[in-house]
Amino acid sequence: MRTLAPATHQFDSRDPDDIHHHLATTYGTRLRLRARDGDYRLTHWRTDLGLVRLDDLSQSTDLTVGIDGLDTLVVCEPLTGEVNRTRDGEAVRYLPGDVHVVSRPQQPCTVDWRPGRVALCVLDLALLAEVSGEDATADAVRNADLGAAPPHLARHWRTTTAYVRRALLSEPDALRSPLVMGATARLLAASALALCDASPPPATRRDTADAGGATLRRAVAYLEEHAHLDVSVAQVAAAARVSPRALQLAFRRHLDTTPMAYLRDIRLRRAHRELQVADPGRETVAGIALRWGFLSHSRFTARYRATFGVAPRRTLYG
Repeated sequence: MRTLAPATHQFDSRDPDDIHHHLATTYGTRLRLRARDGDYRLTHWRTDLGLVRLDDLSQSTDLTVGIDGLDTLVVCEPLTGEVNRTRDGEAVRYLPGDVHVVSRPQQPCTVDWRPGRVALCVLDLALLAEVSGEDATADAVRNADLGAAPPHLARHWRTTTAYVRRALLSEPDALRSPLVMGATARLLAASALALCDASPPPATRRDTADAGGATLRRAVAYLEEHAHLDVSVAQVAAAARVSPRALQLAFRRHLDTTPMAYLRDIRLRRAHRELQVADPGRETVAGIALRWGFLSHSRFTARYRATFGVAPRRTLYG
């Protein structure tokens, strides 16, 4: 996966022209903004992870935004106030606690945003295609459900984004780990696809035939050789010369796991080896865990203890 150097950006303005230019440039589309007369301020904080951007915006007026069409998938969670979206004459209202897809890619809409704060997640279509194993402009995303997500999916989205934001803010070094950034981006993409009701494509007869031992051996060899790099299911499938669906079937059939879970086990073993030989005066458990793609220290510790029978700190300090 293309992993760019992460960055954070802040914007704070009361100038309507600056605000219009900033929003149009940031979201890559033509916008028509109409704000209520009077004092108007917009603040925007963005954490840019490359193929995923996490945004926090707040503004102080009744703002109408005409969107010509987005070339990304944007998921919105109103935190205060309310958001109303109109498309083809149909209006939908969203309140704090709701989670929804703002617009299907390339489909225009109008958003009425009352004074308040929203959290946005902006995902590139290439990432969604990589995670879903199919063209992200296929029906699953083109026809994404635009209503408020069902409660269980909304809870899952809020839990996932809160975990990501909290973990990244509490561990700045995570932003410099390509493995962590890749895993984080795919986690958010999978949650967004669930909001779209984008189920994996069914296995074809060819997929079933390809899900054999030879496929598994090629995939495992690739994972062992490239475990230190940010790799995706699509890349592993290409190396194994099968479709992503056939790859998933092969791992499920022969090992009762998934390619990414198998990769996490490889990385856990590599982290274990590093802890065994590391100098505790120069290395830390958290640093080694991040190097091998584990964002949460507590989850890494629990997984490590379950696998090796001791805490990682015990291994580091002998």
